[in-house]
Amino acid sequence: MEISRLQRRRILLGVTGSIAAYKSAELIRRLRQAGAEVQVVMTPAAARFVTPLTLQALSGRPVRRDLFDVAAEAAMGHIELARWADWILIAPASADFLARLRIGRADDLLATLCLASEAPVILVPAMNRAMWRHPATRDNVAVLEGRGVEIWGPASGAQACGEEGPGRMLEPAEIVGRLQALGKAPLLGGVKVMITAGPTREAVDPVRFLSNRSSGRMGYALAQAAREAGAEVTLVSGPVSLEPPSGVEVIRVESAQQMYRQVMARVGRCDIFIGAAAVADYTPIRPAVAKLKKDQARITLELVRTPDILAAVAAASPRPFTVGFAAETERLHEYARAKLDRKRLDMIAANRVGPGRGFETEDNALWVLWPGGERDLGRASKRELARRLIELISERYGQESRAENSG
Repeated sequence: MEISRLQRRRILLGVTGSIAAYKSAELIRRLRQAGAEVQVVMTPAAARFVTPLTLQALSGRPVRRDLFDVAAEAAMGHIELARWADWILIAPASADFLARLRIGRADDLLATLCLASEAPVILVPAMNRAMWRHPATRDNVAVLEGRGVEIWGPASGAQACGEEGPGRMLEPAEIVGRLQALGKAPLLGGVKVMITAGPTREAVDPVRFLSNRSSGRMGYALAQAAREAGAEVTLVSGPVSLEPPSGVEVIRVESAQQMYRQVMARVGRCDIFIGAAAVADYTPIRPAVAKLKKDQARITLELVRTPDILAAVAAASPRPFTVGFAAETERLHEYARAKLDRKRLDMIAANRVGPGRGFETEDNALWVLWPGGERDLGRASKRELARRLIELISERYGQESRAENSG
């Protein structure tokens, strides 16, 4: 059962100075509900956003705040706490705390614990979108990840400052779910996965292009889910406004031809390929070299078919386990089954698209089929559907690998 993976696990929860500190109360409640023991350590700034008394009542333990607490330090309390923890989870982790941890400061109790403990450290960032995107923060994150620190998030959306973008702390339910998953053997440990995401842009002239409504959210969620499942992930992405998942190699492209070249250059080195991109089917055969002028009542564009990336991957030798997507406005099952058979895929995930469905939405519904089977993954957020699909891909990939080895 999921709850048993956190039963009696000792989690040191660090809370830093961010408006998202209010979420820590719900996080503590969920962790204890899952059977974990929680010890809260707050920075001085965190206490300006949420009271220690609130977190103490929820955790059932006195909240620790002071590095120079005479009563605690008489028994080297910071070392005792550092040895006590199974995990050090810092949620929210402010931009300031990331910077201090990166340079190894030990100027408060929480930072000192991180240096003194050998337990895994997990940071859940929360900050303004511009702070998250600042080169200094990006550099701090890269250095910390290089040292083995886990970075979870941030999510993207509306922020307390009124702006919108990446920087929101992950929701407590998702954080607890990820902690529970740490107790499992990684589904795709050591497996190399390549995923395509987003739309492509096909140039009409230097300023205009043909494209589609794909936001790339599903492909990016799949990259995150595959990374969490232990895979080594390469994401070949068309133009989107999404932050790349931590720990994922991102190859950025514009056109279908560029995506084809990047995929085929790497296909021999991947075990699983997931074609989630909405690749343009046609491209202008001769894009104008200068901006087209509005001096004609009618204009004709001659289009030519783009390379079929999914079919080319499925026909490669050796070929990876190949998963396609079918986005349809009608006759979903019929068209998806035909695409599965025609391109000789190992699996296909089908979804309906149209106003309010599929593209440019936070949720989706997927129906997955493969030769000899099918499964309805239901409707859920794209993050949750990505996890369900990665679990199913792992299951099918494992079965096929065992079958090949036994054969």
